[in-house]
Amino acid sequence: MTISESVAPACGSKQSVCWVSVYIDDEVEPVARYKPPGRVQLDTREMRDGAHKMRVEAMCANGTIGVREIDFRVRNGPAIEVHGLKDNEVVDGDMSVMIHAFSGSGNDDWEPSRAEAPTPVPTWVWVLFILIFAAAMFYSLHYWSPAGDYREAPTWQTRAGE
Repeated sequence: MTISESVAPACGSKQSVCWVSVYIDDEVEPVARYKPPGRVQLDTREMRDGAHKMRVEAMCANGTIGVREIDFRVRNGPAIEVHGLKDNEVVDGDMSVMIHAFSGSGNDDWEPSRAEAPTPVPTWVWVLFILIFAAAMFYSLHYWSPAGDYREAPTWQTRAGE
């Protein structure tokens, strides 16, 4: 979230703020106007998904206005996962792109398994698994020695002359 702030220096501690107005995006009419302190309840379900801006204007008793703008992003719609294509990626030829969209808000029958995006296991996980397996096999074959009772069994004894 980017915050750009502009406060008028004429508003000192001796002067009180007369009113505060809150604007969303480029609206001419404020969504809230009150004498501070106050609280604004913002219902984002009525807003489209995407980037928005809240502008807060405060006016001092002498008429000086301070402005603060706050950028924010609304995402009420379903979450979208795309695998196989990244932002600004250069591509060519035939390619497979997997797209998955899921939403859990407002659904009484929502199942967590529907939110899983089925992706393949990354290569580094397979490499790590193979390395651990190879180290375990090396250790077990190189350093394992049977207990005394098994060492005396005919299958563990070496043949004469070898």
